[in-house]
Amino acid sequence: MSTLRKFLVVGGLAATALPAAAHADDFQHWETVSVQVGLGGPWRVSNETVVRTSDARGLYELENNLLLGYKLNKQVTVWAGYTHAPSYLHGDFTIMEHRARQQVTFDNILKIGEAKLSARLRVEERWREGISGTGWRVRPYAKVALPVANGGKTSVVYTHESFVNLNSTAFQRTTGHDRMRNFVGINTLLIKPVNLEFGYLNQHGFVRNGPDTDDHVLSISLSANF
Repeated sequence: MSTLRKFLVVGGLAATALPAAAHADDFQHWETVSVQVGLGGPWRVSNETVVRTSDARGLYELENNLLLGYKLNKQVTVWAGYTHAPSYLHGDFTIMEHRARQQVTFDNILKIGEAKLSARLRVEERWREGISGTGWRVRPYAKVALPVANGGKTSVVYTHESFVNLNSTAFQRTTGHDRMRNFVGINTLLIKPVNLEFGYLNQHGFVRNGPDTDDHVLSISLSANF
């Protein structure tokens, strides 16, 4: 079996390997636009906007993330910033969430054949207006990219991200592994410096004393790096 075929098989199985009890589904669309700009020397700034809609809730989230980064070396960057995340129900505003975000990114830290591994460790503190308490969580993330065409500028990608709650509040009601996201898709250079990434994302929620949930997501993102 070729390396590409093995990668697709493993990625597909990982993206769909869910507990048999899971049966609460929703179908969603996520659109992301992100821009990263060098500020001179090791400093960088990044802004990301994500729009999320679903069959069950219509437009339900409009998230914006602004981060300031400092490159420690070619592979490692530390970031800190703020997330503005209002929630909606079919486009009607419901609640505002604010987050402080800190993360460390590791770019192309391992190469297996032609496949490259990147990773990220993210920590967030969450507040919701009108509700007391601070929710703490960590979000480990890994990405494997395998170049397949266009002189290495087009890759098959697989990502995994877990959400682990470190405490409980009135709105972050459980501790431990809360959900995970698995994505398989294509990343390709459109025009320098803009990349397009699209594919299928499964968001699996772990529900205590009830059926788990699955969001089936068509994910499309544009990113530019200057």
